[in-house]
Amino acid sequence: MSVILELSIFPMDKGDHFSPYVARAVDTIRKSGLAYSFGPMGTCIEGDYDEVMKVARECFEELGRDSERVYMNMKLDWRKGRTDGLTRKVRSVEDKLPS
Repeated sequence: MSVILELSIFPMDKGDHFSPYVARAVDTIRKSGLAYSFGPMGTCIEGDYDEVMKVARECFEELGRDSERVYMNMKLDWRKGRTDGLTRKVRSVEDKLPS
């Protein structure tokens, strides 16, 4: 079952600058070997349902190691038979934009 998971995660007890913690989560995603796309408000991960959920849990555990409170928001999209959704979904919209 191939899914795209959009994940936003950060600690709520570390002040106003989250980038070092977000970088730790993105590094966890990167090391998973799954396809991903990092953005300013979240990171999309594509793969098998169990694989992407495992990576989400690993991100949570990574930030939870030294945080008292972690915020995590996830959105999941499954489409039967989809492959390469991270690029194909974006390309589909871009192809329809007026010149």
